[in-house]
Amino acid sequence: MMLVAIDTGGTFTDCVYLRDGKFVVLKVFSTPQDPAMAVLNGLRQIAAGPEVMVRHGTTVATNTMLERKGARVAFVTTKGFEDTIAIGRQARPKLYDWFQPAPECLVREGLRFGITERTSAEGDVVREVDATELDELVSVIQKADVDAVAISLLFSFANSKNEREVAAALARLGLPLSISHRILPEFREYERASTVVVNAYLAPKMGTYLASLAQSVESEYERSRLEVMQSSGGIISAKLAAAEPVRTVLSGPAGGVIGAYKLATLAGFDRIIGFDMGGTSTDVCLVDVSAGGLHISNESVVSGIPIGVPMLDIHTAGAGGGSIARFDAGGMLRVGPESAGSMPGPICFGRGEQPTVTDANLALGRLDTERFLGGSVRLDYERMMQWMEKAKGSIATVEDFAAGILQVIETSMAKAIRVISVERGYDPRDFTLVAFGGGGPLHACSLAHVLRVPRVLVPALPGALSAVGILLADTMREYSRTVMLPIDASFEGVFAELEELGAEEFRVENLTGQSFRSVDLRYRGQGYELNVPFGPEMAVQFHDLHQRRYGFGNETRALEVVNVRVRMVSAAEAFEPVAQPLQEGDGMHALTGTRPVYFDGAFQETRVYDRELLRPGDTFAGPAIVSEYSSATILPPGDVLRVDGMSNLVIEVH
Repeated sequence: MMLVAIDTGGTFTDCVYLRDGKFVVLKVFSTPQDPAMAVLNGLRQIAAGPEVMVRHGTTVATNTMLERKGARVAFVTTKGFEDTIAIGRQARPKLYDWFQPAPECLVREGLRFGITERTSAEGDVVREVDATELDELVSVIQKADVDAVAISLLFSFANSKNEREVAAALARLGLPLSISHRILPEFREYERASTVVVNAYLAPKMGTYLASLAQSVESEYERSRLEVMQSSGGIISAKLAAAEPVRTVLSGPAGGVIGAYKLATLAGFDRIIGFDMGGTSTDVCLVDVSAGGLHISNESVVSGIPIGVPMLDIHTAGAGGGSIARFDAGGMLRVGPESAGSMPGPICFGRGEQPTVTDANLALGRLDTERFLGGSVRLDYERMMQWMEKAKGSIATVEDFAAGILQVIETSMAKAIRVISVERGYDPRDFTLVAFGGGGPLHACSLAHVLRVPRVLVPALPGALSAVGILLADTMREYSRTVMLPIDASFEGVFAELEELGAEEFRVENLTGQSFRSVDLRYRGQGYELNVPFGPEMAVQFHDLHQRRYGFGNETRALEVVNVRVRMVSAAEAFEPVAQPLQEGDGMHALTGTRPVYFDGAFQETRVYDRELLRPGDTFAGPAIVSEYSSATILPPGDVLRVDGMSNLVIEVH
């Protein structure tokens, strides 16, 4: 069975598969009106055989959240707590902005329902559900004309009896049900309810999309299987993704993190900052193998809504190749977060009329008009210059305007990297910047200079690394439960129960997996916790992590285990590229010509290399451009590039 990974982006959909042990990439234009069209177009151009397994990184859930085009949701909770989903927390994202609007609740006021019941914090059923009241609730919701139902009763994580009764009654409606003790059996009623509401908000659209895509793939191939990348960096079945779409809101970016992590580790770099710049946004992450590797967060916020399911710790900025440049009312140059997307796209694509980051790169000589995407897309330089001239306002030249656009967007991206490094207690100077996405290699060296990162790694196929990560990802499921016990309590029974649940779900899919245990620890009396691997050293690891994150630790203070977690993993087939021997060279055999490129306020004659022709061991200094199918790497004057044994570009920043 042929394995194909497909990552849907804002501008392009990337398709990656293995041929003779090497990655092959195909890019097709995304179809935002129906993302499945781009997926099928890619499969047809690949000419996959009669049997195909499709691993999909999808933006359907993400875009539904951003655009607020999800389902009409009914929310059911314990009577008296109906409006907690709208009240939220006291914290505000902009503390001193008195005019910021209240966050939009995904559930309308008239669709929040309470039912008389109560379970104690210890898990005792204090008041059972009244059957008559429950029948009345079913009737009211049936008349409300909703698309999905979210159920989150107080303390159902401690005892789900009442919640199961409510869910059984509401199942008669035939609507998608999102039930808190199944999706997130953890404390903090607001975050749990918010997560379940998001799941219900996404379920109808995501379910329809995946069912339609699976049917379309099945109609063209004799035997097929559709899987989906989840936000935590693991693969799940399309059936599970349709039932719990809240797990896929960072599907595409998660693939990029996995790709960067796996390829950088193979190249010998175990402390990396991933920098993924696509057409619409930039996603950054930090991976420190010595500190546990991939960091998974259980306290994410997506589009202003808290989500408690596990997600890779990714920070996103509205800065991509399609980010639109404009002047605000005060005459200040702004870039993003609005994006031209694939329709109409940048000016140089032939349809757009607003200047973008891609247009700025073309104006400064950083992109090749004839060889963009291997020549399949011709960039219209003359049209770009005409519209940039109209848009530059009082700025003297188009080049100055373009340079300003890049300076603004790179400042935004540098700020995003500081969030996941400096603000978490890590020094960027100790890491390697791994650049990928269509725009990452274009801006990586500039960012490395600003952040004083000593080294940049541009892996193979940087413009499709998210799809590469999806191809190489493990199948994974996460399970959790709130326990609130001292650190010296016994947790074996809870772990065993969660592991048996995971093993059973894996058996249904004919998989075998390995379990990884962890706990959320905190000092007794604290309001928040940190996750560490479960074991005899977990207290020491917690103190060290607390010291790094917050600047202090207290080894004499009592520790409390808040949640226990199990991750079930079915490892993907190992990918072990064969390193080629290094041969000393200067890359001149890969030189395709020169052209003027704008650096430090002036155009400089710059060598252009074809990456496919470079050989392991080639070394040369900038200024230079390394061009390839899915991206281009800008090497500023003074920086030195070498090609390693796996054809990665390793740049020493000076």
